[in-house]
Amino acid sequence: MWHALLALALLGIVSSTVFLILALVAARRYRRHADNASRSANAVPESALPPVTLLKPVHGMEPRLRENLESFFRQNYPDFEIIFGARSADNAALTVAEELRTVYPNVRCKVVLSGPPAWPSAKVFSLDKMIAHSRNDYFVISDSDVEVGPDFLRNIIPPLLDPKNGLLTCVYRGVPARSFWSSLEALGMSVEMTSGVLVADMLEGMRFALGAVIATKREALERIGGIGTTADYYSDDFVLGNLVWAAGYHVVLSHYIVDHVLIPSSFLRTFGHQVRWMKSTRFSRPKGHLGSGLTFAVPFGLLGLISASVLGHPIGGLVLLGVSILNRIIQSVAIGWSVTRDPRGLNLCWLYPLRDLMGFVTWVASYSSRSFFWRGETYQFTRGGKIVPQQRAMEDVFVNQP
Repeated sequence: MWHALLALALLGIVSSTVFLILALVAARRYRRHADNASRSANAVPESALPPVTLLKPVHGMEPRLRENLESFFRQNYPDFEIIFGARSADNAALTVAEELRTVYPNVRCKVVLSGPPAWPSAKVFSLDKMIAHSRNDYFVISDSDVEVGPDFLRNIIPPLLDPKNGLLTCVYRGVPARSFWSSLEALGMSVEMTSGVLVADMLEGMRFALGAVIATKREALERIGGIGTTADYYSDDFVLGNLVWAAGYHVVLSHYIVDHVLIPSSFLRTFGHQVRWMKSTRFSRPKGHLGSGLTFAVPFGLLGLISASVLGHPIGGLVLLGVSILNRIIQSVAIGWSVTRDPRGLNLCWLYPLRDLMGFVTWVASYSSRSFFWRGETYQFTRGGKIVPQQRAMEDVFVNQP
């Protein structure tokens, strides 16, 4: 048995090293593309930039909510509006939105109340109502926990002027709250998430979107049957990008990187959040999710240490563990620091192996059940990543859940 476990450890270390090499190549490719894309976007004259509607679903008060929302009011872009969507008027986030509307009177802004959701995804139900209140043909969907620079719209809209491009999405760096587990989760966003996206883009091209930022146009939404076609899914962002790609458009991975701001979290809340996302990928892409288990390194290094030691080769086991840790440190620096420009990717590179181990644990836990808890409501995954509400919230109250 121990020989078999040692063989499995070696397989995992080799496969995770192959993944690291792919990530390094993909990172170099992305940086080269980003330089060219930035120049091309800024070369587009202001007169050619179309009116844009920013769609912001909000779910109550969150840390840094005012800073996050204000960053979208401060755009250096000739013509844009912001539409906030909420389930009810007593949503605490709308107070912040109203305050910002008075601070920035030159920015067109409105609030759309969707009422109780009639679809499995409350977010998509709200987005559908919000889009109906816009006359513009270009939309940017962004979560309330995202912060951007004033040049955000100026950089992400120009690629959509190409008729072949139907959707654009952005990678993001995690911005932790003041807690250890939040820092670990943020590091995973900057490194692990970005690594997977860059490798996927290099190997097969973008066929999905990331929920932090999605820019698209009315023409593409109409071709896929409207935003409501994603209403049955938890990973509505992934499905939206996939449907736009399947409709014959290109999905563009932007050179622009945004900040994903986390809230203070305990271990259990952070772990639950990660397992929920892992379950989502398990049901959305079952084969890919299963194979992703071989992209982790540290768990196989630990397995190598234990099995080699039992077989009488402790030095060899330490070498295997050391190789796996070095693997993840290199990944943290090359992706977290070099690509997403997250200083924690360099400063906390020594901590990333622990994040890798935690990622593997959540991957294992994703096979534990179909149910999950999200923003005060309980759902169940079904085939293809669709969700079925098990218990809806009776009112739109804030739940301290990312």
